[in-house]
Amino acid sequence: MNLHEPVRPAWRCAACDEEWPCWHRRRELTLACQGSRVTLALMLAEYFSEAAADRPDIPASVLYLRFLGWLRIPQ
Repeated sequence: MNLHEPVRPAWRCAACDEEWPCWHRRRELTLACQGSRVTLALMLAEYFSEAAADRPDIPASVLYLRFLGWLRIPQ
């Protein structure tokens, strides 16, 4: 069981209370996708869609950066 899961509908991390996906979960998801940026992006796009439905008060641009924007940063 992973402790760094989102608490919905707030989309905060259950373990560290950071915005989800937190740094820990980003690392775990990257490892789980075995370096495939496409697989990771598709998975995060689904989370982005769910978060947008749960949090219409947060602009889509902010959610995009949170869920998908970090993928462009070299790791």
